[in-house]
Amino acid sequence: MPCHPIFRQNFRPSLLFKKKKLFFSFLFFSLHFPGPLKIHVSLSPQDNETHKNLLGVQIHHKTSMANLKAGTRPPWVGLGAAVWVQIASGNAYNFPLYSHSLKSVLGFNQHQLTMLGVANDIGENVGLLPGIACNKFPPWVILLIGSFACILGYGVLWLAVSKTVLYLPYWLLWLALCVATNSSAWLSTAVLVTNMRNFPVSRGTVAGILKGYAGLSAAVFTEIYSTILRKSSANLLMFLSFGVPILCFVMMYFVRACTPAFGEDSAEHGHFLFIQVASVVLGLYVLTTTILDPIFHFSAEVSYAILVGMVVLLMAPLAIPVKMTFCPLRINQPEIRNQQVASSDETLQGEGNADKTEPLLKSSESSTYLGSFREGDEASEVAMLLAVGEGAVKKKRRPKRGEDFKFTEAVIKADFWLLFLVYFTGVGSGVTVLNNLAQIGIAQGIHSTTILLSLFSFCNFIGRLGGGVVSEHFVRSKTVPRTLWMTCTQIIMVITYLLFASAISGTLYAATALLGICYGVQFSIMIPTVSELFGLKHFGIFYNFMSLGNPLGAFLFSGLLAGYIYDNEAAKQHGLGLITSSISCIGPNCFRLTFLILAGICGVGSVASIILTKRIWPVYQMLYGGGSFRLPQTSTY
Repeated sequence: MPCHPIFRQNFRPSLLFKKKKLFFSFLFFSLHFPGPLKIHVSLSPQDNETHKNLLGVQIHHKTSMANLKAGTRPPWVGLGAAVWVQIASGNAYNFPLYSHSLKSVLGFNQHQLTMLGVANDIGENVGLLPGIACNKFPPWVILLIGSFACILGYGVLWLAVSKTVLYLPYWLLWLALCVATNSSAWLSTAVLVTNMRNFPVSRGTVAGILKGYAGLSAAVFTEIYSTILRKSSANLLMFLSFGVPILCFVMMYFVRACTPAFGEDSAEHGHFLFIQVASVVLGLYVLTTTILDPIFHFSAEVSYAILVGMVVLLMAPLAIPVKMTFCPLRINQPEIRNQQVASSDETLQGEGNADKTEPLLKSSESSTYLGSFREGDEASEVAMLLAVGEGAVKKKRRPKRGEDFKFTEAVIKADFWLLFLVYFTGVGSGVTVLNNLAQIGIAQGIHSTTILLSLFSFCNFIGRLGGGVVSEHFVRSKTVPRTLWMTCTQIIMVITYLLFASAISGTLYAATALLGICYGVQFSIMIPTVSELFGLKHFGIFYNFMSLGNPLGAFLFSGLLAGYIYDNEAAKQHGLGLITSSISCIGPNCFRLTFLILAGICGVGSVASIILTKRIWPVYQMLYGGGSFRLPQTSTY
């Protein structure tokens, strides 16, 4: 029987015998099936591009989804569970609630307290390990690690603040705070990466929702702190030590990788809108009750009723899978989830036959939607073996913006570092104000910082949610790069810092609200932007590397700058030594110089953002030229 044509030309034994199993398997099929060979393999986009014109071979695209949860409901169940985990991942935002206890009980000065704030931000944002782990382990493993970090870190802080253990060294508390808040990186990475992959064509909306709830978490924790915990720092640290891990243990089963939906769905838009409205209602609810509590002095019964209402609103996203269970909709689009992924023509034109075969060289846009983050290596080796036999192997090129990058390929790109610089200036300056918000309020004569923190938290949430919604609308309708909104908000931040520096009576709340919105926008814009420019395959690493801008800014601007200026001014006011001073500074001069420097830093960020926006405008025209997200068919991964 004649050999299959693919083994007849350019036969290279040295390569083939390295893959003995593959070679003999294909030899067996070629001898018994001389006609066109139909194979079930998983092809990555570079296989489609590279291995062209292979004679007599047809393939059936089938992604490696054996471990994925199929169906229309699981992604929405996972998103609803992710909301709770994102609230838990906001535990690092509670630092202002117990920082005063660290200062008073343990006798720290402002510089030492500020350096603890730096530890808080380092732990929250140093997530390279979670970024690497999310490509190697299922989400429940990432959540488990984050839960144990929470128990260990906050447990040590609770022992110190409650004076259960006396005289713990400062370095141990600093390290414990790093470990405790690093749980945020593990929890956030697990749910964010999983849901971005479950909803690959709505990544801007998903990022805005999840990071919005994370921003709202401070207000939720403040409500719990004021109601159940009776404004006790020791009780709060105990709650963070055990309450957050218990919640994560419950949600582990529901946060899982699911078969992505590739097509546009009007019902999906309605579901996202429902979650967004529910989150806004939750934010207004928590903010209103926090403001009214000190005015009306709610009784214990009313406070608990308010807490129950908050829990009900947090459960609102779970109404979507419940509705899908009892009121299923007929979908005219091809059901891709439980079948093999069809070709780009089948997916986009709505042909319902998912078992249709096609030539090997035909590009699969559904694979490019996935960003190749789930392709197996063995299937690629099979395709490469076929291409070697045919002589169709081409030299591998570097990816272009919009395709999947490896980390080593991305770090040599100017756009990567421009985006990092813009994000660093925005969140680095914003987190400086957040870490010192209690001291800023006291310096300007406001001793109850609970309202300030809740206001910042709610506006931070609005910025995160609104940044995702607005950028998604304009990127689809006008192909406007998302980074344009980072430019606008950083210009507003310059004005806001000047407003803080002026210390005009009555402007503190307005400045705090403006800064919260602009600070939140930085998060919801950076996340989808980095995934669009450099792909979803290694998104976890890119996202967590960009997040390093937060602790780096906290160390430089909060630890070295704001803390030093504050303590120096306090020493001048009270005539005490700078090192031993643990008293408060009063007056606008405590932070005036800091705010002026932060305004200049955001001015630099605005210029960098303008340059970045101009550079990546053609990329967004390519990605969203048709009104919806699509990756280039020449993706190399």
